[in-house]
Amino acid sequence: MAIEQIKMPQLGESVTEGTISKWLVSVGDKVNKYDPLAEVMTDKVNAEVPSSFDGVIKELIAEEDGTYEVGEVILTIETEGGSSDAQATEGSSAPAKEEAPKEEAKSQASTPAADAPKAGRYSPAVLKLSQEHGIDLSQVAGTGAGGRITRKDLNKIIESGNIPTADNAPKAEAPAKAEAPKQEAPKAAPSKPAKAAGTNVPVVPGDEEIPVTGVRKAIAANMLKSKHEAPHGWTMMEVDVTNLVEYRNSIKGEFKKKEGFNLTFFAFFVKAVAQALKEYPQINSMWAGDKIVRKKDINLNIAVATQDALYTPVIKNADEKTIKGIAREIGELAGKVRAGKLTGADMSGGTFTVNNTGSFGSVQSMGIINHPQAAILQVESIVKRPVVMDNGMIAVRDMVNLCMSLDHRVLDGLVCGQFMQRVREILENTSKENTSVY
Repeated sequence: MAIEQIKMPQLGESVTEGTISKWLVSVGDKVNKYDPLAEVMTDKVNAEVPSSFDGVIKELIAEEDGTYEVGEVILTIETEGGSSDAQATEGSSAPAKEEAPKEEAKSQASTPAADAPKAGRYSPAVLKLSQEHGIDLSQVAGTGAGGRITRKDLNKIIESGNIPTADNAPKAEAPAKAEAPKQEAPKAAPSKPAKAAGTNVPVVPGDEEIPVTGVRKAIAANMLKSKHEAPHGWTMMEVDVTNLVEYRNSIKGEFKKKEGFNLTFFAFFVKAVAQALKEYPQINSMWAGDKIVRKKDINLNIAVATQDALYTPVIKNADEKTIKGIAREIGELAGKVRAGKLTGADMSGGTFTVNNTGSFGSVQSMGIINHPQAAILQVESIVKRPVVMDNGMIAVRDMVNLCMSLDHRVLDGLVCGQFMQRVREILENTSKENTSVY
């Protein structure tokens, strides 16, 4: 018999952790390869984790509603054939010497407190976040597997404003010289939990308390990360889409009858953005710490809301698609969101986000960037307004505001202004004479 590990998978390009929303198996259950083991939520997608082996569930290491980093072990499966170190845990004390993992031996030599599992072993994301905010990791109690500190733990502390620093660390006896893992930044010995309590909101009879779980928790973590890490800039431009509105309204009935799906205004905006991104590739970039990655493919996230969550599925290679093709894909992806059938592939690879806030009647908004992208564009509601024309006359026109949030580490006002002007030019020249939806 052998004991095999199932780890938290990476469900998307920029996904670093996932939340176990529901176990689909119990200890002792027999499973086959590819059988679903758990439902996992990230800020981008809901997905099932499949088994990589035939065998029997040995241990559920992760807990429901717990958030774990990509690569962390979430359960073990006992399989037939081969040898396994885990057998030693079930036998007598004799084989124990053969079992001792190298990692554990190191821990005994370097860690004075035997009850501090994984002390000093931090992921690059945790180290980076702690350095940016001056957090003394020795004072943080981790909630991850085996006491590991996760980004979620640090985000809670940052949100609370009660940052444990080296200056306010409890004085302790000098740690043993043997203790100094290469990756360990803090120098204090014993761990002390940080007070990362949430806001104290009085609850009176009649108030409803709604637990923050699942997708809402993942969305909150990603939005917090984006606002903390990316210096947001903002710009807005108004666009006269009178000709576009007339063109779309003149063909929408025939289009629906012929194609079987709606020709929405949003499809025209997505196409215009994709075309402008091709001409201004700087906008189609991502911040990667010590470098900026300019993406080759133009894959547009679109925001689709449900009653309790917001999803951002991706239209791949949007610059190569017609307005008709984009309209079909918008409808298909929105249908998948509302039916709960989005896959990891539907959510991965996005390079820029377009949000149709106008569908709610909004006329001006400031979006939070979809980390690690460099910008997000809000398409607001089309409204009729009196406008002073070039000849000095006043006319009623169909106007829309385009609002862009940008990461100032990646983008500056000049290129963003040029990009927005190009989007406006494309939209204002969209008409029956100039534009084909096919």
